[in-house]
Amino acid sequence: MNQEISRRRTFAIISHPDAGKTTLTEKFLLFGGQIQVAGAVKNNKIRKTATSDWMEIEKQRGISVSTSVMEFDYNGYKINILDTPGHQDFAEDTYRTLTAVDSAIIVVDGAKGVETQTRKLMEVCRMRNTPVIIFINKMDREGRDPFDLLDELEEELSISVRPLSWPINIGAKFKGVYNIYENKLDLFKPDKQRVTEKVEIDVNSNELESHIGEQDARQLRDDIELIDGVYPEFDVESYRAAKVAPVFFGSALNNFGVQELLNCFVEIAPSPKPTKAEERDIDPEEPRFTGFIFKITANIDPNHRSCIAYCKVCSGKFERNHPYLHVRLGKTVRFSSPTQFMAQRKSTIDEAYPGDIVGLPDNGIFKIGDTLTDGEQLHFRGLPSFSPEMFKYIENDDPMKSKQLEKGISQLMDEGVAQLFVNQFNGRKIIGTVGQLQFEVIQYRLENEYNAKCRWEPVHLYKACWIESDDEAEFESFKKRKFQYMAKDREGRDVFLADSGYVLSMAQQDFKHIRFHFTSEF
Repeated sequence: MNQEISRRRTFAIISHPDAGKTTLTEKFLLFGGQIQVAGAVKNNKIRKTATSDWMEIEKQRGISVSTSVMEFDYNGYKINILDTPGHQDFAEDTYRTLTAVDSAIIVVDGAKGVETQTRKLMEVCRMRNTPVIIFINKMDREGRDPFDLLDELEEELSISVRPLSWPINIGAKFKGVYNIYENKLDLFKPDKQRVTEKVEIDVNSNELESHIGEQDARQLRDDIELIDGVYPEFDVESYRAAKVAPVFFGSALNNFGVQELLNCFVEIAPSPKPTKAEERDIDPEEPRFTGFIFKITANIDPNHRSCIAYCKVCSGKFERNHPYLHVRLGKTVRFSSPTQFMAQRKSTIDEAYPGDIVGLPDNGIFKIGDTLTDGEQLHFRGLPSFSPEMFKYIENDDPMKSKQLEKGISQLMDEGVAQLFVNQFNGRKIIGTVGQLQFEVIQYRLENEYNAKCRWEPVHLYKACWIESDDEAEFESFKKRKFQYMAKDREGRDVFLADSGYVLSMAQQDFKHIRFHFTSEF
């Protein structure tokens, strides 16, 4: 059991859109022998799309809109990758994914440096003390000076960095990277399918000139000397304590610097760590099974209309057909076909260990944040839904298809990407999201996956807040006074839909005993 736990590595790849997350994921899968040819993400001529972007809309737009899970074996380690969407409209999916991983790899574009979404994601990692490794991508394009990038990373992400590889020139003159971690020189040949040659060489040996030329050799020695002078020696424990972020340079598209990152990662990344539950801390080595649902995907297979709940195993061994307690419903459930993933392809498994992510077939019994145990009453916290910022009425555009629309809305809302409110004044359905792109994705998926048409109508709202109060009389008078702005969420909880910031702050002043919440967890 302990041996199985120590060979597990569960991590998320996160970044700003277009920094190259999905391309990096593909190259990892290439090394893990899971795919033979990487699909060029943007190339429409060969009609191949990235392995992890399997939804129809992802293939059309060349972006990821949903976290996908992939697992493979590499050098005796069992690796679980979660490739997350970078687009801020799907940030909530990414925040949730970060609750289920033990470490993260942040991808930074060498030309653009740190961008807004990168900053936000780093804050989430810091809240949970998640160790991060930084991969600076696109070194084969013209970009910024590596030392400037390191300074910016330290300043913007407020974490100490330590380079473990160093680029020899950038852009058109890019010759490769020197791997400081293993003292090897990796020479660059642009090739998307093959891996480049490696030369075991010390930076101070005389052979260096013959490989990269006199001028670059001198520059490289100066740079390495400067790095050793400025940055402290790399220490694995300070990385695992999330105090230092190791930095690698390379080009994911040309498969360069990726294997160095992977080799170092499997050696130093933490194996599954204890998980906090409300009742107590749960150690992965405990014999009894515990796990929680952090994501639900509707329609992973359009032929079956099935939903899959992603369960992260926290402790003990998960076994197929074994009875487990569903804590929220208080009833026993069994799973005859739990699966493991390779994006959309999935295979049935008989057992899983802490750190693994298991797909459970869901016929509507799961919600995000549910706990499964061997019988113990446990609750895992920390899977928030944020208050939405954009709202629209959703209306049926085809009266013959109202059943399909109902089912589609219900399953898509289960994924937790958008939220549904029913206005109590006129009974109309309002969808709230974090960004505009989600409305397009919902409309597209309703039409293509559920064969139902919807149309959006504008509604002017500023924010949704969940409200509660111990003062019954004041609560009732508030609901009467704000009758046309009151709604219920899917759990039947009271939600106040404020139409402006001013109205909200006045309500907070006038009704002292009412508590206004901006996340659905309270």
